[in-house]
Amino acid sequence: MNDATASLKESVGRYGVWSVQLRSEDPAGSGERAEAAAELEQLGFGAAWLGGNSSARNAAPLVEATSRLVVGTSIQSIWEHAASGTAARFAELEVAHPGRFVLGLGVSHGPRVEGYSRPYSTMVGYLDDLDKAGMTSGHRVLAALGPRMLELARDRAAGAIPYLVTPEHTAQARERLGKGPLLAPEFKVVLDADPTRARATARAYLARYLEFPNYTRNFLRLGFTEADLTDGGSDRLIDAVFAWGDEDTIRARITAFHDAGADHVALQLVENAPADVLPREGWRRLASLLA
Repeated sequence: MNDATASLKESVGRYGVWSVQLRSEDPAGSGERAEAAAELEQLGFGAAWLGGNSSARNAAPLVEATSRLVVGTSIQSIWEHAASGTAARFAELEVAHPGRFVLGLGVSHGPRVEGYSRPYSTMVGYLDDLDKAGMTSGHRVLAALGPRMLELARDRAAGAIPYLVTPEHTAQARERLGKGPLLAPEFKVVLDADPTRARATARAYLARYLEFPNYTRNFLRLGFTEADLTDGGSDRLIDAVFAWGDEDTIRARITAFHDAGADHVALQLVENAPADVLPREGWRRLASLLA
């Protein structure tokens, strides 16, 4: 493990927040998002991961509003942002706020990208271009699911930020990565102890992801069946990729990722609320149960 990766592990700590709501192109809401980021820092979260196709531009206001919080992209699509510009924007943030921004990169999904082909080779080429532009591997992580991409995260980045995974995947990823690289899986949480209601909330959210082969192939590798992937996901699948229940149950589900080898868990709250509403009360509840 090199010094940059060790420093990154220490900076992000054990828990972070994954949020689409913190990422926005609308300047009108930047003040509220910055205020929320400052509160996340005060609550003890080590990192904020910006969902969607985010970039350094989205991260900058949150970095500037905080003093310790690490802000990462989860993810920036390699198809939509040129490596040269990405490296330049990273350099600007790194000079102003050293160690506070992490570039999370991913290959996105075929249905979303025109001309999508050879994602692994394209990622290799993108990392080559970042190297040429002067961006070192210690400040980038990959949204890796399968074995080859995990090995690339081990060899060409500071680690991996797998999305929509289980503790079993985390154990496999740790074995593939080895001890040194950062392993920071995302995990979804529904703060509801009612089984019917919690699963309905989770199922409504999961359904969109079951349209993407990257995720469904990964579920099949983990031992789920085609039947688990229909109608928004079986109870078995829902219970594997979401934490719900009382505080002790949710805490134990999160701990299972650390026990499996995660350094950091990026927690995404899933609620029945408008997509642009910051779940600040939920983040407070989450911080309380992790304390």
